[in-house]
This record gives sequence, C-alpha cells and structure tokens, in this order.
Amino acid sequence: MGVSTFTHDHSSPVAPSRMFKALITDSRTLLPKLLPQFVKDVNLIQGDGAAGSIEQINFVEGSPFKYIKHRIDLVDNNNLVCKYTMIEGDPLGDKLESIAYEVKLEATSDGGCLCKMTSKYNTIGEYEVKEEEIKEGRESSIGICKVVEAYLLENPQVYA
Repeated sequence: MGVSTFTHDHSSPVAPSRMFKALITDSRTLLPKLLPQFVKDVNLIQGDGAAGSIEQINFVEGSPFKYIKHRIDLVDNNNLVCKYTMIEGDPLGDKLESIAYEVKLEATSDGGCLCKMTSKYNTIGEYEVKEEEIKEGRESSIGICKVVEAYLLENPQVYA
C-alpha cells in the first residue's frame, strides 16, 4: 500500500469557531440544507458523532456517486481540528483503500480563518495518486467551504 499526501488551504472572512461548527459539528444538518442539489442526507450509522463514529453521506439521484462513509477519527473542538477517513464509497474505486483527511481551522489577524486541509490517499498496491487526479475533489471541498461561508456571512447570528 502506498500513500500520497496533498494539502491545500482556503482563507475565509468567517471566524474559525463558526466555520468549525458549520463544517464539522453541525454538517449532518447543514450540508443537506445548503447543498440539496448534491447531498440527499447525512446519517450517523454508528456512534454519537465523536471519534469512532461512522457517518454516511448519501448523494441525490443522478450524482456521480451514490454515497460515501466516513469514520470520525478525532473531533477537537478546542483546537478546531477534525480527522476523518473515507472508508467506503464510489470515489475509492478499485485503486484506493481509504482517504484520510485532516481539517484544521486557524484564526487570522483580520478575524477570519485559514482552513488547512490535508488528504492522505492510501492506495491498493503500488498505484500512485497524481495531483491532477484529486483536483475535482479539492475543488469540491473548496466549493463546500464557500457555500458554508456565504451562508454564515448572510446569517451572522448562526453559530455566533
């Protein structure tokens, strides 16, 4: 098994604690509400949302993917860090065993935050993931951040 690691950052004018609550803590409720054209629902199928829990994201009919399952590895509300691993779903295909993610939100001097994302692609056999292969997934994550950010900017009382 090989491992390919990629990182990317996204700056936001929204405070890190609000982004963390929206993107991580309350994502099961918020993502289907903000992205109904993509996300059908998000269900906790094991655990209570803390480390060790399993959640399944179901996509709407006609999407390129039916569902994905994530294992929550760490949720640190104090340091605004979340680690989770995609353990099942169409994006893994026949070349990936899993994808481990780390999301860390850091405060910036302007009152906003920097969202630092690291993805570790655990491959089957000697397959090596190329950066261009993960471009769509990275753009999708940034797109989700931007939708959540816009919602929070329009609703300053939410997660305040």
